[in-house]
Amino acid sequence: MVFWENVTMAKKRVLFISSEIMPYLPESEMSHIGRYLPQGIQEKGKEIRTFMPRFGCINERRNQLHEVIRLSGMNLIINDTDHPLIIKVASIQAARMQVYFIDNEDYFQRKHVITDEKGSFFEDNDERAIFFARGVFETVKKLRWAPDLIYCQGWFTALVPIFLKKEYAEDPIFAHAKVVFSTSDDKFKGNLHEDFHKKILTENIKSKDVEIVKEPSHVNVSKLAFNFADGIIFNNKEIDPNLQEYAQKSGKPILEYSNQEEYIDNYSDFFDKIIETKK
Repeated sequence: MVFWENVTMAKKRVLFISSEIMPYLPESEMSHIGRYLPQGIQEKGKEIRTFMPRFGCINERRNQLHEVIRLSGMNLIINDTDHPLIIKVASIQAARMQVYFIDNEDYFQRKHVITDEKGSFFEDNDERAIFFARGVFETVKKLRWAPDLIYCQGWFTALVPIFLKKEYAEDPIFAHAKVVFSTSDDKFKGNLHEDFHKKILTENIKSKDVEIVKEPSHVNVSKLAFNFADGIIFNNKEIDPNLQEYAQKSGKPILEYSNQEEYIDNYSDFFDKIIETKK
């Protein structure tokens, strides 16, 4: 057993979900937090797991990714089509942490992240986000690792709160989990696919739950995450005033932007506050 998995059951567990983590993607505010926040929370005595998409630009050999056969092999149905779920893992030795990667040939094995070489937004980014979020939940179920709190950052993770509260609420692995959604500096122009709200629907997720993303703009996708989150973090300095007002009117706990020197301590305190809040 590797060192950082040798932890006691008494520790609180935090699941980190991010679309960017250094060193796998270039440094940005999100990828920096994706890299250093889990380490900081682990060093404060919590058990962690970390997930990101296996975008095609990530060099598997250099970063020593390898497939976890026991976790792979499931098919996820997105928009009436089967898509195999492949799980890979790599270690950041200096941080004593592992990163799990959600992979699929159709969605992630292309050489760019969110836009193509011409800067055009991928038309299937909505389905990629759905696959990623569901892939994380299904993998954590297979790991049989019940988180106390889920932290997700950026619009690509915006479906995590609604999936937790509606689709996985009865699953014993997630029954007691809280979720914090964090905005980031990843705003996209225009809208996701016009059928995005239909593709999210399940037996447990109804049309009324996703009414707000009938116009799937960046602001509305973020609002959907706010609707089902237990706490909200503003991860970037310049927040859309519409989003800021919407968050404040929600009455939910909010953590304002923190600088690089303070954010780990501030996030840690905020996580504890959310974990301790009764459902």
